[in-house]
Amino acid sequence: MFTNEKAVVVFSGGQDSTTCLFWAKKHFAEVETVTFDYGQRHKQEIEVAAGIARELGVPQTVLDMSLLNQLAPNALTRTDIDITQQEGELPSTFVDGRNLLFLSFAGVLAKQKGARHLITGVCETDFSGYPDCRDSFIKSLNVTLNLSMDYPFVIHTPLMWLNKAETWHMADELKAFEFVRTRTLTCYNGVIGDGCGECPACKLRRAGLEQYLAVRGASSQGVEGHA
Repeated sequence: MFTNEKAVVVFSGGQDSTTCLFWAKKHFAEVETVTFDYGQRHKQEIEVAAGIARELGVPQTVLDMSLLNQLAPNALTRTDIDITQQEGELPSTFVDGRNLLFLSFAGVLAKQKGARHLITGVCETDFSGYPDCRDSFIKSLNVTLNLSMDYPFVIHTPLMWLNKAETWHMADELKAFEFVRTRTLTCYNGVIGDGCGECPACKLRRAGLEQYLAVRGASSQGVEGHA
């Protein structure tokens, strides 16, 4: 355990944030979650996050961020916008300012609750090119939050340098592999678990899962062969 202090996890109920929640529960004495309702494509995301928080016995706060929907229309907030990605461009699922706003509001909430640790599942390895998932952005925002509230925040990014296969490995090490695989919602089309298999999020998740299962299977065979 890192500390006896409290941590707040930015939580969507997806693979990455749920893995981070298990990570936080292992490393911090007290953990809460914050989920944002920004008019995302399917409300099921909020329901899944609430269900996971209840099952794991973790307090959850849901914040109304509908203003983001108004400011930044995109494929995650509009059903009439297709999920696409053109060569050399950000995918249509990128929401301008999302992580900037989410982490800023999470910081305000955390300070009120006496927590100085913020945990987010962003990563720079499998991130679709989103600029607000980069390590440089997180480090910059960490300094800004500290200065803006005169409070010693620490933003933790357990997945920053992991690919999806390595994220599955982390879930397995945390004894959360089956939970993450069957209970989380990553799919842009709202299908829990393995998802629709067609959207970019599902394809990325599936590719990482298959890669990890291949490695895990080979490792198990190696152990059995030397038994």
